[in-house]
Amino acid sequence: MHGYSRLGGGARSSSSPPPSPRFRHGQSKGSSCSRGSSKEDTNSMEKLAFLLMSAVFRRRGLLLFAPLLYISGMLLYMGSLSFDVVSIKDGVVVVHKRAPPGSVYRSPQVFEKLWPFMVDEGAQANANATGNALMKSWNLKEHKGWKPCTNKSVPQTELPKSNGFLIIEANGGLNQQRLSICDAVAVAGLLNATLVIPIFHLNSVWRDKSNFGDIFDEDFFIETLGNRVHVVRELPSDILQRFNNNISNIVNLRVKAWSSPAHYLQKVLPQLLEMGAIRIAPFSNRLAQDVPSKIQELRCFANFGALRFSESIRTLAESMVNRMVEHSSHSGGKYVSVHLRFEEDMVAFSCCEYDGGEEEKHEMDIARERSWRGKFRRRHRVIKPGVNRVDGRCPLTPLEVGMMLRGMGYDNTTSVYVAAGKIYKAQKYMAPLRQMFPRLQTKNTLATPEELAQFMGYSSRLAALDYTVCLHSEVFVTTQGGNFPHFLMGHRRYIYGGHAKTIKPDKRKLALLFDNPNIRWEVFKQQMKDMLHHSDQKGIELKKPGASLYTFPMPDCMCKQEEARSRNCSSRKCMMF
Repeated sequence: MHGYSRLGGGARSSSSPPPSPRFRHGQSKGSSCSRGSSKEDTNSMEKLAFLLMSAVFRRRGLLLFAPLLYISGMLLYMGSLSFDVVSIKDGVVVVHKRAPPGSVYRSPQVFEKLWPFMVDEGAQANANATGNALMKSWNLKEHKGWKPCTNKSVPQTELPKSNGFLIIEANGGLNQQRLSICDAVAVAGLLNATLVIPIFHLNSVWRDKSNFGDIFDEDFFIETLGNRVHVVRELPSDILQRFNNNISNIVNLRVKAWSSPAHYLQKVLPQLLEMGAIRIAPFSNRLAQDVPSKIQELRCFANFGALRFSESIRTLAESMVNRMVEHSSHSGGKYVSVHLRFEEDMVAFSCCEYDGGEEEKHEMDIARERSWRGKFRRRHRVIKPGVNRVDGRCPLTPLEVGMMLRGMGYDNTTSVYVAAGKIYKAQKYMAPLRQMFPRLQTKNTLATPEELAQFMGYSSRLAALDYTVCLHSEVFVTTQGGNFPHFLMGHRRYIYGGHAKTIKPDKRKLALLFDNPNIRWEVFKQQMKDMLHHSDQKGIELKKPGASLYTFPMPDCMCKQEEARSRNCSSRKCMMF
């Protein structure tokens, strides 16, 4: 016997999911902390080369000298050896390991070299009253506009009888919870189930005890979805009595990540029909990215239509946006927002090193053990900070973000909003960013302590304030990836005609540039402007197979301007809700 499913058919199962960032350190490729490998071969080669070269200079073996240099040069070129010849003392060649380009944090030395040029250029710009990059960041004329397809409402018809109750547990931070909620709406629609307002799992890293209604507008969510999906605040008492009034007694189905609609219809629906209520916990990333358009439609509507922040968050967030616009009146109310991921936990998880020496290493060891007990101390696991930096996996410091923006043409009159948690050693690391951008604001400067009091200690609620201010900025800068910037980029595409208006830096290139204290200002500026131009070109992107609809809402949630005006908009190209 099969229950009624309003969305019907299945879809192909997608490939295995990428692991969560919080568990990637267990893999060797793409992880911050990878397994160590034996260095015996390399050490033996270096010792042999050392002895041979010492013998050359002691005995002055001219016949051996030329071929030895040739062989050493080839080894260095091929990367087998990595040493520098420093000097010759008492006939002995002194060598040391050479750090690969981009593997060392030298950004403070680069800043010291470039700062005078920034000052001179800023003074000239102010004297000539020339506008900065904020007024011309995006070349939107070259892009064909997209718009949300929201001009078609769902008929006021009664939903079919529900097949049972779906309870899901949303874990992680604000936007990982958002992802789980939207996917749960889609799954509830697929199974014709009644979705119980999701339960928020207390995460050991985020440490936020907020419930759904503390962050999102619960009444609006239920009412807005009323014609599409059954939603209730809590499990009815008669259903709960079947399980001895204990929700933990309801069977928890372990659904694999990125499961296809076919899996839900074949494996989950029979259980739902048999028991009347099921749980799926955890639920993060439990629905495939590529699913039929009917399911994508529900995802779109849940994210962009049904989910809005609670009244207390909306009220303060709107005030903060208005204040930010007022602070930016000199630039027509336009400002730059930066998602700065330089909290202690993020720095620790990245396994990167900066300029704090042994004290920093000790603090990072403590932070890693506190949040990821034992995971970074497994046998044969070594931390490779240089490799991580070269590979672009190190969080950008406030100093590096500031230099990048100044190189792109954002001068010292630019209003900048920094969205962040508690910055690691903020007094030290934030000082140069404030030096470059005196008009810098944060939630702590835009809002009074009294206004923020009700949100203190709740990281997701504070993140919601940051999210709103970033959403309405002219330029958004992402520095470290994660759900926050991914959802913001998609949301900004949705409200800004398909263009994300987002700077996504090439951190591998930045690692090389910031490792060169001798770089010329003109060279650095050109590299930064090329990076800005690349971000402009990538502002409008259609969703590719396997990509997230929440980051790339076209074409599932949006349609071209000319299509939106047409009554005969194709459902394949344009989702209408």
